[in-house]
Amino acid sequence: MRRTGLLISLALLAAGCSPPADDGLEYPTATRSEQQDDYFGVQVADPYRWMEEMDAPETEAWIASQNELVEPYLASIELRERLRERLTEVWNYPRRSAPWRDGPWYFEFRNDGLQNHSVLFVREGLDGEARALLDPNSWSEDGTVSLASNSVSPDGRYIAYAKSDGGSDWRDWYVRDVATGEDLPDHLTYTKFTGVSWTPDEGGFYYSRYPVDEQGAGDDKKAVSVYFHELGTDQADDRLVLEMPPDEGRNAYAGVTEDGAYLIVTLQEGYLSNAVHYRRMDEPDSAIRPLLDEWDAIYSYLANDGDTFFFSTNRDAPRRKVISLDINSPQDWTEVIPQGENTMQRISAVGGRLIASYLQDVKPLVIVHEADGSLVEQIELPGIGSVGGFGGRWDDPETFYNFSGFTDPGAVYRYDVGTGESTLHHRTETPIDGTQFVTRQVFFDSKDGTRIPMFLVHRKDLEKTGDHPTLLYGYGGFNISLTPGYNSARLVWMELGGMVAIPNLRGGGEYGREWHLAGTRERKQNVFDDFIAAAQWLIDEGYTMPSRLVIQGSSNGGLLVGAVMTQR
Repeated sequence: MRRTGLLISLALLAAGCSPPADDGLEYPTATRSEQQDDYFGVQVADPYRWMEEMDAPETEAWIASQNELVEPYLASIELRERLRERLTEVWNYPRRSAPWRDGPWYFEFRNDGLQNHSVLFVREGLDGEARALLDPNSWSEDGTVSLASNSVSPDGRYIAYAKSDGGSDWRDWYVRDVATGEDLPDHLTYTKFTGVSWTPDEGGFYYSRYPVDEQGAGDDKKAVSVYFHELGTDQADDRLVLEMPPDEGRNAYAGVTEDGAYLIVTLQEGYLSNAVHYRRMDEPDSAIRPLLDEWDAIYSYLANDGDTFFFSTNRDAPRRKVISLDINSPQDWTEVIPQGENTMQRISAVGGRLIASYLQDVKPLVIVHEADGSLVEQIELPGIGSVGGFGGRWDDPETFYNFSGFTDPGAVYRYDVGTGESTLHHRTETPIDGTQFVTRQVFFDSKDGTRIPMFLVHRKDLEKTGDHPTLLYGYGGFNISLTPGYNSARLVWMELGGMVAIPNLRGGGEYGREWHLAGTRERKQNVFDDFIAAAQWLIDEGYTMPSRLVIQGSSNGGLLVGAVMTQR
């Protein structure tokens, strides 16, 4: 969807942002219904509710009429086919993910360029010969079946993997022998967002699934409960570990600690708070006991060192912190890494150390700590971009991370946890020269005076002429941070003289929980105001003009675009 929208923008840019002459186009009529809803005594009209029924004949007919109008219009734009060819060129480059290790195996995703799905490769040892282990491109002729999730057993003997059909949230799980590449007979259904967590002996795993309704399908209107699946058995025989009341809205997800000593159960209700319970694995018949049960914040399990457990949390810390506790006296917390001025985005426990990734005004900052919180070092990064990876186990001597930017497809580095040395593992090369562009960060004031950051990306030779075609992209929701990411289509836009502007709106996670909450519910208008202020700033600063400004967003960003184009 994003590619389609940007392709239209590129076509208009190639035509000098001057679309074909109006030949008396007649737009399809959208019927207004009398639908109204009563919200606490307030009548709210919703005349286009019927469009939410995507399979209804009326909706399908309206979509078809829109396509009949727009397709000839787009086909008449000069250079459109040449743009399509250029986009195909710049999308066609091989790429690889940061690897991770389980047992003797190293795993990584690879894409040869134009594959619909990246392929999971495996090799024995870091220098071993890689072979394809899971290739989603072979699962369906039309490419609609994808790899949704995977989990490797502790010693690398098996990999459990989930398939998604047509982008559905529903997932079917299977198990494959890593050495032979052959599937076991196991097949699990009735799941959506669960992962799986293996037992130390690799004999089975814990997972969460929905109850089965009268039609024999998963009932996602009910809560998920935790089950244990033993390899080689039918799902119908899976053991119920923790049953959740079906109508309370709380879901349970379980994971086994790396040392195999504990089962950690996370209870979720919404995304503002959770609870953590546990059970000793050598006491399989004992009750699952509460550990963090106040429902006052988010607690994310990181690792354990014996009976000492590490969690990241936003309790009294909207930018997050790390705590540790003894499982035998959980009321006595220790603050390991206190909240700082920057927002903690991720933290991993590798090699007996804690690697914390922060956002400092939406730019990455990675700091390594000892288990007691003392500072080891700050990892030097190339510049403005995004960093990911740093996965691994508590006893791993190494980890891998990747770094990329708006104009840099990125590189993968190996980090020696003991020495602190980063070495280049793999660099991605593309058909487009990213050095011809520049990335800058600016700040502007929103309607209420809040300081908002924004990235600007364009050719180095761009001057403020006030008429540059500018793509303004926004999201502003669900605690998601918009950090720099490589996008080939945007580079083609900039090759042609366009500029890309990406403001970090309230509602995202760039500055922690308070920043996120400032763009939610009754404060949602702040998100729209921020985006409108970004557009106005670009005009006032002499970059563009209203007739040369394109706004784009998808999912929650689609709501944003619809709101601001209505308000302004």
